[in-house]
Amino acid sequence: MADQKLTVLFLPESAYGPTNNCIGIGDILLKRGHRVVFAAESSWKGRLAPLGFEEALVDLTPPSEDGGEQDAGQFWKDYITQISPEFRKSTTEQLETVTRPILEELIAGVEYAEPQLKRIIDEVRPDVVVEDNVVLFPALATAGVPFVRIVSCNPLEVPGKAVPPAFSGLSSGDHEAAAAFRAEYERTHGELWARFDEYVQAQGAPALPHMEFMPEADVNLYLFPEVADYVDRRPLGEKWHRLDSSVRRVDAEARVPDHIASGGGSLVYFSLGSLGSADVELMREVIGVLADTPHRYIVSKGPRHDEIELPGNMWGAEFLPQTTILPLVDLVITHGGNNTVTESLHFGKPMVVLPLFWDQYDNAQRVHEIGLGERLDTYRFTPEELRTAMESLLGNASLRRNLTEIGEEIRSREGVTRAADLIESAAR
Repeated sequence: MADQKLTVLFLPESAYGPTNNCIGIGDILLKRGHRVVFAAESSWKGRLAPLGFEEALVDLTPPSEDGGEQDAGQFWKDYITQISPEFRKSTTEQLETVTRPILEELIAGVEYAEPQLKRIIDEVRPDVVVEDNVVLFPALATAGVPFVRIVSCNPLEVPGKAVPPAFSGLSSGDHEAAAAFRAEYERTHGELWARFDEYVQAQGAPALPHMEFMPEADVNLYLFPEVADYVDRRPLGEKWHRLDSSVRRVDAEARVPDHIASGGGSLVYFSLGSLGSADVELMREVIGVLADTPHRYIVSKGPRHDEIELPGNMWGAEFLPQTTILPLVDLVITHGGNNTVTESLHFGKPMVVLPLFWDQYDNAQRVHEIGLGERLDTYRFTPEELRTAMESLLGNASLRRNLTEIGEEIRSREGVTRAADLIESAAR
């Protein structure tokens, strides 16, 4: 049984974070001789097969009228660009204008893909199915094989009364504000949840937990380092397993120009993620502040890269091999996406966090309150506040030593290998 060749079916959410996480885990399983199939969204066509995976792709929306192919994850890039003005609102206001619309789009994708996914499961005949998403695809829960859930977006998706509510960005001790936020979440999302729960049950899957869009699976993996987790406030059930990090091993080596790789000042990585970087106005504002500093910068320019000009102390591109760049730098300026936060801690790097939406406020607040970085108000920070936060972190020798030790501990736990082990174990 130990040498049994398994068929593993991954269904990641179509953003780069969850897909890259599944790619990293899938690569380990592939190297162990297993068959790894991706039921990814159709814009990933041709991007997974070169890595050795089978592609059994699904459409989440009707095909475009022109029949042209989209860039990977293009739907969400376009969608986030449309709603980005809402990011200037508070997390409570965003519940109605950002969080709910995103969930509505995700649920529409679930309903459109359900017949396709059932057909794929019949054809692929997986031994185990793995979903990295924030809403359930009922076909996976009714596939008749072990179901593995990955939470790679936000540890607050794992609920608990003593932790802040997801999407709030609240501190751990702000109980009054947390209660108000939960009440507003139920007001703005209650009808949507009830309708989705009814749909899930109509497909033959069990009822959803109250106000949760994903149920507990047979095995549940979530991605967040123990040092930053809410271990004293939300104990894990026996079906839950923490992955301190899940760093893929398929990124190319970083080829940083000499004038950026070495020189005066510190080396800083700036990324607002594949979605956040679509806010060109914000990218230009941050770049303008950083241009007037003595440091060197590597910039992930994102999908609208051709609209972003970099000054002489910066180098960047649309896509960068983040996991091979992070070991090189002294500081990370990030939107606070879960992948970038966990990867920064994996390599022991302090962070300045500029959250925009969804999980990013929660991750930013957690990094800030445990002293591993600084959270700034993304649309209201002053140039002096950003420069001061950077210099404070770069000049804190004690913090840098602590983060070096934290990174060594996280890397020793081999999160991506542990995830592959748990998936194998579930299948067998």
